[in-house]
Amino acid sequence: MTKQQPLRIALAGGGAFGAKHAAALRRIEGVELAAVVSSSLESSRRFATEQQVARAAADLDEVLAMDDVDAVILATPTPLHAAQTRACLAAGKHVQVEIPVAASLPDAEACVADAERTGLVAMAGHTRRFNPSHQWVHRRVRAGEFALQQLDVQTYFFRRSNLNALGQRRSWTDHLLWHHAAHTVDLFAYQTGAPIVRAHAIQGPIHPELGIAMDMSIQLRAATGAICTLSLSFNNNGPLGTFFRYIGDTGTYLARYDDLMTGEEEPIDVSGVDVSLDGIELQDREFVAAIREGREPNASLAQVLPCYRTLADLERQLAEPVGA
Repeated sequence: MTKQQPLRIALAGGGAFGAKHAAALRRIEGVELAAVVSSSLESSRRFATEQQVARAAADLDEVLAMDDVDAVILATPTPLHAAQTRACLAAGKHVQVEIPVAASLPDAEACVADAERTGLVAMAGHTRRFNPSHQWVHRRVRAGEFALQQLDVQTYFFRRSNLNALGQRRSWTDHLLWHHAAHTVDLFAYQTGAPIVRAHAIQGPIHPELGIAMDMSIQLRAATGAICTLSLSFNNNGPLGTFFRYIGDTGTYLARYDDLMTGEEEPIDVSGVDVSLDGIELQDREFVAAIREGREPNASLAQVLPCYRTLADLERQLAEPVGA
């Protein structure tokens, strides 16, 4: 592949996030969405029609056998992520996998090992690193203008039945720890620029049908001394999403997705932080740039692996009997 040729990317996953990636890729110059694959051939064809893509594949193996596909973006169910990431690398395809990379530490480590062995670009969809609001804070930290002392985060959904973001029934069950907490665990280490040295978690009752905890509380401490308090719930019947409060030595900032404000709710203009306000687009642009430049991307599998080590430690804590 020369620089003049389009970068041909296949997209696996015909759900809400697959559609976001498809829209983002259309805005990136020199990129061709070469093929799409979903849960069935019928679903793939429907998704291809919606996204105006010429080829719909029956399964990922069909995509990986295509000689004219350079890279794959995986926006598939969490239980498939690790095996599909490894399959992409084994087929010689650069890969970006949506968060989480895996639902266990051994699977995440295996993905990193495969990436290192092949030398291919392997990136995780840790979007918070790319959202302009969080980028704005990160740049102040790196410039020595802001030292994070506490990060307070609320991740709240109302999800008492097994439905996805589009209200459709899922064939798998989402998880507060391995999916939603992963965003904040990685972001906290990224924003402090230091490893997490202490982590503690407690959870509420297990849902009788879903088999998961619906409420969780996590505390983290970085080597800098900064702390993070993360509250997560699938029981919240109110404003949904994730809300961040950065408390530092020179200010307080509130981030709500792509909006940023001071602690007194004064808006901060982040329109000039990057070429887009869409975190998914910026994430995909980094993936494309890393492939073209032959370099490690921000949010490479190796960079985010410490997050999954912390999650595994928290999972061990949560598995201990109450009162142990």
